[in-house]
Amino acid sequence: MPRRLATLLASTLMLIALLIAGVLIPVPYSEMSPGPTVNTLGDHDGAPVLQISGRRTYQPTGHLNMTTVRVTGPDYRMNAFEAFLGWLGHDSTVVPHKTLYPEGQTAEQADQENAEEFSQSQESAKVAALGQLHIPVQSQTVVASVMKDKPADGKLHAGDVIKAVDGKPVRTYGDVAKLVTRHKPGEKTVFTVIPAKVAAAAEKQGKKPAGGQEQVTVATTKADNGRAVVGIQAGVDHIFPFPIDIKLADVGGPSAGLMFALGIVDKLTPGNMTGGRFVAGTGTIDDKGTVGPIGGISMKTVGARAKGAQFFLTPKENCAAAAKDTPEGLTLVKVGTIGDAVKALEKISTGHTAGLPSCSPAGRS
Repeated sequence: MPRRLATLLASTLMLIALLIAGVLIPVPYSEMSPGPTVNTLGDHDGAPVLQISGRRTYQPTGHLNMTTVRVTGPDYRMNAFEAFLGWLGHDSTVVPHKTLYPEGQTAEQADQENAEEFSQSQESAKVAALGQLHIPVQSQTVVASVMKDKPADGKLHAGDVIKAVDGKPVRTYGDVAKLVTRHKPGEKTVFTVIPAKVAAAAEKQGKKPAGGQEQVTVATTKADNGRAVVGIQAGVDHIFPFPIDIKLADVGGPSAGLMFALGIVDKLTPGNMTGGRFVAGTGTIDDKGTVGPIGGISMKTVGARAKGAQFFLTPKENCAAAAKDTPEGLTLVKVGTIGDAVKALEKISTGHTAGLPSCSPAGRS
């Protein structure tokens, strides 16, 4: 066989082997790409995203779109060829698998975590929105969860309202741990609670439960740090003055909090906060209205612009990353609180956008 032909054949076989290896060999990476974007002021799957009753609402026009990122699942393993194509693509990004999923996390655990974060973001969005409108929201300390096979298992239940521990009033959820850990492991502690069913019935009426208190005695046990525990996680439950429901399935994580909050404010306020403009955005939000950073910002801006967004409300911590590759025609607006976002929307609605706080790449002013 001529040397040139042999060399060509060897090179071809080597290339084939490399391609096969690229397809068969898994690599520790995951892919992120733009996901769906949904207008919080509109409908999704035939029903309003925001459903408010018992209070006068308005029908604003325009868009306040929450944005998402589509990611490969925790059990999916990319091959080298897919990772290479992902690195070359503009509308997707490849990141280390552990960036999205902690080591050992199962698909079920990832789904559960996303669902819990999404639920909490909805609650915080409601509180922040009503706070922006100066509408009071009551709160109470509750049993958020009970650990299996711990002393509280079967005695305390998720949703029970904790009024006192050992006769000492509980004013914040942090008080519960402080009062329990005053005991030595093995000692008993007495919880004054209102059962979850009684509390839920009162909450449906927008009220705190007025009676039905019970005394529940629970033995303590030793935690890994040596302190006394009973095996519960305390949390905060909000009592809203009127029902607010957020209907959006197949979405997880906390990053839609800001846009849910703004949608609620817009629906409870006369006129149009956007002036009919297409505004999208992202950001976590806490009960006080502070906007926090999220992941996948570049994928969200790409997805928002593809749907027609003109402005993108961007958490200030994400500004530098978002500004590195801003889609043409999209204006990034830096926000740190829900108040910042509302002020920005006022400028957008009137067309006075020259003074909007903008995002710049790191190292630029």
